[in-house]
Amino acid sequence: MSQRCANMPDWYKEQQVDTQETTTRKVIPIAPAPGNGSGKLPPGADVEMVSLYEAHKKIYPRSVSGVFSNWRWAMVVLTQLVFYGMPWLEWGQRQAVLFDLTSRRFYIFNLVLYPQDFIYLTGILVISAFSLFLFTAVAGRLWCGYACPQTVYTEMFLWMEKLAEGDRAARIRRDKGPWNLDKIWRKTAKHFMWLVVALWTGFTFVGYFTPIHELSREFMQMSLSSWETFWTFFYGFATYGNAGFMREQVCKHMCPYARFQSAMFDNDTLVVTYDKERGEPRGARSKKADPAALNLGACVSCDLCVQVCPTGIDIRNGLQYECIGCGACADACDTIMDKMGYAPGLVKYSTENAINQHWTKAQTLRHVLRPRVLIYIAILSTVVTAMTVSLATRLPFKVDVVRDRGALARIVEGGRIENVYRLQVMNAAETRQNFHISVEGVPGLVVASESDVAVDSTEARWVAVRVQAPFEAAPAGSHTIHFEIISQQAPGKKLLEKAVFVVPR
Repeated sequence: MSQRCANMPDWYKEQQVDTQETTTRKVIPIAPAPGNGSGKLPPGADVEMVSLYEAHKKIYPRSVSGVFSNWRWAMVVLTQLVFYGMPWLEWGQRQAVLFDLTSRRFYIFNLVLYPQDFIYLTGILVISAFSLFLFTAVAGRLWCGYACPQTVYTEMFLWMEKLAEGDRAARIRRDKGPWNLDKIWRKTAKHFMWLVVALWTGFTFVGYFTPIHELSREFMQMSLSSWETFWTFFYGFATYGNAGFMREQVCKHMCPYARFQSAMFDNDTLVVTYDKERGEPRGARSKKADPAALNLGACVSCDLCVQVCPTGIDIRNGLQYECIGCGACADACDTIMDKMGYAPGLVKYSTENAINQHWTKAQTLRHVLRPRVLIYIAILSTVVTAMTVSLATRLPFKVDVVRDRGALARIVEGGRIENVYRLQVMNAAETRQNFHISVEGVPGLVVASESDVAVDSTEARWVAVRVQAPFEAAPAGSHTIHFEIISQQAPGKKLLEKAVFVVPR
């Protein structure tokens, strides 16, 4: 401690934070503690304040190969083939997957969904939520470790970084060294690749809302609309920033899933686990040494599990909220165990009960189907079945009935009472349909206007419909009626829409 610290007042205590390699100290003058009488520092006092906040330390994940690494890259390839390739798929004469917000239609292969089909979006969200609960209860943060866009794009950007700047040791050495021509061109090449991928990602994202062939022509002609330009660059910038710079900070500080995941864990949840009983006490040794003679466990203190971790944690300290369950540490540890001639599995996917009770793999898997998991499976199966049945029996057309607000009711030629309605007929099929409109609910009620309507494929048409009834058919007041719409291409399918027929006093 410096000489100045000896002159500190009694009410001040020095604290320091160790950041693994160096201790960051910040010296600033501070106000005296309240209640010291004069409100002034004692003569000759020199106060040193030490920062209690650890500066962010850049993480350099080391490349690793193994079973879980192969699974991660398989998911990277699969998810990106779907994301980048889906907008280019054709279905008939249109894009296979298109969310056309302008015309308010969602095209998903042979499905055409309207705003009235919002219930299906609710069903998808419920399925996604319970799938997340199920996967988390069974095997922890599977989504985070293998399929989350943050993980996937970080993996891609790390690969490009390695391609441009070399392996982990080379990147650390180059970042600590001075700027030179080699460092400049390598950094430039890395950021150029990052920007190309990020902008292509933003362009693809917009391609789900604007037909991508049309978007490509607009891009080549430099005629993108302001919103298309904004979302392309906004989504691209988000990808560039999150995957290139923020990386693990998103998982540790921005993602809410890391905070509430523990509520879905129990002692039978499969998580990445370090076997302390087998690994401790840890320590370095030669390959030929006998661990038992040295009173050492299987862990050789190589720290590879820390070096390969994308969030920079040490799994040997136990499960932490920063762990995304990617299994990189398990791959790295198995590699060392193989080189040392030890059994694999010092770091592995296991459960707390399995580690404490020394269960075999078969015993561990048998405890997966516990009540919580079975409840999730039951709910998920019910919702999926309900959505599947609903989509299978869904009518290929929809109708909205709107009363003419110009006149509630009027008496026309022949002393008949007439109400006017506007029907929006929406064709959700890929072929042109002809519809017949009839009405029932009041004696003698008929459609006095054209009752046959043709609507092109995936189009909507507003139709004015005049409905008349004899003057003495019903007492004054409002009466419930039903419009019946039948598709001539599917005679067995009809739709009933309720409305109100008004008889004036």
